[in-house]
Amino acid sequence: MPRLIGAHTIDSGGIAMAARRAGNAGMTALQVFSAVPKYYNEKVGVKPERVRAFHDALAEAGIAREAVIVHAGYVLNSATPEAEKWERAATALAKELERSTALEARGVCFHPGAATDGDREAALDRVAAAMVRALEHVPHGRTKLLVENSAGAGTTVGKTAAEVGGILARLPASLRARAGYGLDTCHLYASGYDLRASEAACRAVLDEFEAAAGASPDFLHLNDSQGALGSNKDRHMLLGEGEIGAEPFAWLVRDPRTRAIPLILETPQSDVPQADDDARADPCDLRMMALLRGFERDDAAPS
Repeated sequence: MPRLIGAHTIDSGGIAMAARRAGNAGMTALQVFSAVPKYYNEKVGVKPERVRAFHDALAEAGIAREAVIVHAGYVLNSATPEAEKWERAATALAKELERSTALEARGVCFHPGAATDGDREAALDRVAAAMVRALEHVPHGRTKLLVENSAGAGTTVGKTAAEVGGILARLPASLRARAGYGLDTCHLYASGYDLRASEAACRAVLDEFEAAAGASPDFLHLNDSQGALGSNKDRHMLLGEGEIGAEPFAWLVRDPRTRAIPLILETPQSDVPQADDDARADPCDLRMMALLRGFERDDAAPS
């Protein structure tokens, strides 16, 4: 069975067009925004006709709804100690989960944010509290709420396996099954996890997060890193063109824990503007898909 490999494709013309571009790139997974990511969107819903158009486009592209990840807005900081900002972020996260559930996505991933007062343990409490609010706001549906690890810049939390696991451990047992986490390879490398050291070392990184969180990841973001190991620099590069190099991504594709979860590219795309009705795949996405499918074929080949 082909792995669930895809990208956060260009969404000019809407998320239905993003799905069509993914299909034309041979993708079997997809990531989208449910609303404009530079805003909180705490009052923005999703219209039934938009849901239908998206589902129709997914079916046309051959992408299962279970292979779709929604990325939450970048401005949400559920770790903040400022009460007014936390309230707005928590409300927006709940609305993100509501929209993503309507879209029947596998999960909605979010960046936990920053402990601007320096108290990281209290920040983890606040992130978990925001997750609880969101999960209680949307009590039904299969869409999971997923913490994404951070690159560790400044006071951002979620940098380590212990912090990601600590957030999830703070959730009530009744809600834990509806939450999880995902790993961004650029963030891992930038925060000090050396994915390129060896295949065993790469596997050990997944082991560490699995042990801390009590489960394997629900998705991977496959991105090379412009920044050096431990730089805390969140700058994505095309696979094989950054500090990580191509080989670790082959190791990740070979790991059994990645075989049934979305593997999502967030790598740079071409700078050529794309018309709203142009469903052609982005050339950079096509290159990255060819590389990853090659790793997949190598894994399937008899040794």
